[in-house]
Amino acid sequence: LAKGLVEYLDVNEENDSLIALYERDIVPGFTTHLEIEPFTLLGVCAGLIPYPHHNQSPRNTYQCAMGKQAMGTIGLNQKNRIDTLMYNLVYPMRPMVKSRTIELINFEEMPAGQNAIVAVMSYSGYDIEDAIILNRASLDRGYARCLVYRNSKTTMKRYANQTADRILGPLVDPSTKKPIWKHDVLDLDGIASPGLQVETKQVLVNKSMPTVTRDPIDGSGNAGQREVEYQDTPGSYKGALPAYIEKVMVSSNADDFYLIKLLLRQTRRPELGDKFSSRHGQKGVTGLIVQQEDMPFNHEGICPDMIMNPHGFPSRMTVGKLMELIGGKAGVLEGKFHYGTAFGGSKVDDICDELVKNGYNYQGKDILTSGITGEPLEAYIYQGPVYYQKLKHMVVDKMHGRARGPRAILTRQPTEGRSREGGLRLGEMERDCLIAY
Repeated sequence: LAKGLVEYLDVNEENDSLIALYERDIVPGFTTHLEIEPFTLLGVCAGLIPYPHHNQSPRNTYQCAMGKQAMGTIGLNQKNRIDTLMYNLVYPMRPMVKSRTIELINFEEMPAGQNAIVAVMSYSGYDIEDAIILNRASLDRGYARCLVYRNSKTTMKRYANQTADRILGPLVDPSTKKPIWKHDVLDLDGIASPGLQVETKQVLVNKSMPTVTRDPIDGSGNAGQREVEYQDTPGSYKGALPAYIEKVMVSSNADDFYLIKLLLRQTRRPELGDKFSSRHGQKGVTGLIVQQEDMPFNHEGICPDMIMNPHGFPSRMTVGKLMELIGGKAGVLEGKFHYGTAFGGSKVDDICDELVKNGYNYQGKDILTSGITGEPLEAYIYQGPVYYQKLKHMVVDKMHGRARGPRAILTRQPTEGRSREGGLRLGEMERDCLIAY
């Protein structure tokens, strides 16, 4: 920059400059500038996509939105953080087909996905309309397994009339001499113990607050004269599945309030309805989880982790995904990474030569044997590794139903929303469905 070798051009300067994209495009005496690298046109999200110049443009836009929802590694300090919500992948991987941007932003040090062996074929009808089929054995081995951390906060306030919130120890059942079920996870100090499993409606912090907080307790302003009445305001756990208490942090702030933070952890394995996406805007939910013995396999006994419906390709025109698959397959066989950098990357012809060299079909197709009938499948199946992201939308967090429950006082109508255990609204179209049925 100081010597003027690298120059930033303004939009207005571009009008009367002649910029060459590559050195071969330079016209002596006319060209004023040479672009450093064409792929720098793309930002971080688009730079992660392999072969984006072979995709229909809206698909790249979709991936730019979904890449932010992918689970992965959020930082090297993720074990020390207490975030409101944090999603982590248990076994993240480096992508087999990478781009120069990935190296520039150090994505491989903190990845957000896994290389799945994908077979592109129809299977069972549970893969209609973007649904995908997963191999149960792959899930048992930890594919797409994730950790969900959420926190629970409690503050201990001090009030104007010299009273303050307090925490009591667990209530003990007189007959068994053990804490009651609601207080099972509480330690003697009234705060949940790290490492224990907590179920829904169990108490995390056994807090109680004084009933009178505004005016002094007696006329003279001495709080110690009369007994203070307390009412229980416990902080309890709400969630469909049990969680584990990872750690408890007790601190205080300037106003002499105590702050208690609990970090809760859940380990989740993929389930029907969980959302996945490759790096080409090809999103899909799990439609079926199949035993490995029912999955097709090739001559080496390799079983796919995932089966993707071929009808997702023709109208979407995500050729980049087809190229990523064949590049990943050749890379696995050769023990190296291929590049899918925008406006460049490894050439398909070279990749095909590598496949042939390793005894595979140059098209990336395999002869698969059906796991159900034991006969060879009638068609060659395009199969290989594709970098898949597990997105943060999981069916556990969205599942909701209600028969009876809370109502709004004013209108006596059911409350709204999943968090308030609300009702499900039936509109005119839903009514039509019921009538038709």
